[in-house]
Amino acid sequence: MVDYDELSDDELTTLLKTGENAAFEEIYNRYWNKMFLMAHRIVKSSEIAEEITQDVFLLLWTKRETLSIASLRQYLAAMLRYEVYRSLSKIKKQQVYENEIRNTSSPFVSIEKDIENRLLLEIITTLTNRLSEKCRLVFQYNKLEDRSLTDICEQLQISPKTAEAHLTKALKVVRAGLSGSINFILQIIILTQL
Repeated sequence: MVDYDELSDDELTTLLKTGENAAFEEIYNRYWNKMFLMAHRIVKSSEIAEEITQDVFLLLWTKRETLSIASLRQYLAAMLRYEVYRSLSKIKKQQVYENEIRNTSSPFVSIEKDIENRLLLEIITTLTNRLSEKCRLVFQYNKLEDRSLTDICEQLQISPKTAEAHLTKALKVVRAGLSGSINFILQIIILTQL
C-alpha cells in the first residue's frame, strides 16, 4: 500500500497524470490551506478565496493528463495567480455592469414619470382654467414657467399686491382641486409600479 503523504511532489505529479485519485487528494490536502491563504491575502474575502482555490484544484484535475509540471508548488502558485486575476476581472466587470444598471434609469420609469407629470399638469390646467384670466396667468407664469412676480407684474401691468392676491387665490383653488384628485393620482402611480 502506497503512503501518499510520504511521496514527493514530483512523484505525486506523475501519479496525478495517470488519474490516481489518491495522489490528487494528497496534493489537495498538502496545498489547499496555503493556496487559500494566498488567495485570501489578495481578494480579502474568504468566500471568494475558497472559490478560487477550488477552481484551481478543479482545473488541475480536469487538465491533469495534458499538464507539463516541472515544479508542483510553482505551477499551483501560477494557476492561483491566474484564477485570482480572472476572478478580480469578473468582479470588476460585474461592478461596472451593476453601476451602469443603477445609473441608467429604466425606460419604463421615465415613461411612468412622464405620464404622472402629464396627468398632474392636465389636472392643474383644468383647475386653473376656472379662474379669471389674470389670476390664471399669474399662476401659470409663476408656478409653471418659474417667472418672478416682478416680471409678471410688468407684463400684465398689475401691482405686486394684486399679483400676490391672484397667486394666493389660484393656489387655494389648485390645492382644493388636487386634494380631491390626489387619491386618483396615487392610484395611477401605484398601478404603474405593479
